[in-house]
Amino acid sequence: MRTLVIGDIHGGLKALQQVLERASVTPVDRLVFLGDYVDGWSESPAVLSFLIELRHSHPHCVFLRGNHDQLVLEWLTERNENLDENLWFRHGGEATVNAYRNVADDIRSEHITFLESLQNYFIDDRNRLFVHAGFTNQHGVTHEYFPRLLYWDRTLWELALALDSRLPTSDPKYPARLKLYTAIFIGHTPVTRLGHLRPLRCANVWNVDTGAAFHGPLTLLDADTGSFWQSDPLPSLYPGEKGRNP
Repeated sequence: MRTLVIGDIHGGLKALQQVLERASVTPVDRLVFLGDYVDGWSESPAVLSFLIELRHSHPHCVFLRGNHDQLVLEWLTERNENLDENLWFRHGGEATVNAYRNVADDIRSEHITFLESLQNYFIDDRNRLFVHAGFTNQHGVTHEYFPRLLYWDRTLWELALALDSRLPTSDPKYPARLKLYTAIFIGHTPVTRLGHLRPLRCANVWNVDTGAAFHGPLTLLDADTGSFWQSDPLPSLYPGEKGRNP
């Protein structure tokens, strides 16, 4: 069984279908989706429907919760106390609202159920952590005092970026958070901000968000080998749309 990690999709169904085909994904593979299925390109509802159906043909799917998934859930259920709609619209929410205008109530209900079922993290039998954003507790994700940080935090990635690669793990100054898991796989913060279009590893943290919400491709990474497959850049798949670009 391969463990395949899929980065932030942001409404780009065409890109998702491309990477699944290019990686020759089979029902035997474990597929770990890092979250942020929605907000950006025009097919957010279609992405959710596709993932719901994928569970039936690919039984080893793991669906994690991204911050944008939580925002859409709050909007769909009209629990908007944590939703700044103006800010959300500027970060991809407008495309999601527009896409839902012709979605039937029964489909909306299915999407709500799916979004409510998302996991905040996944730890496999090799002690590898998969989480959308990060965590802050020195004892790990199971002790996170504010669970929302699991899909909002950026400090874990910032820590990995800033770490001196020459510092041995045995050094008392080595960050305790990074020693809790054999590897950590995240999305949330696009590596395109650093000028990269491929998944980036710093310390034992793999960032698989290659900017599909903006100008980059969607990435699918083999967690065992480091091999990866990518879609075409999203703007080429959705000409005339802007995604989450200003």
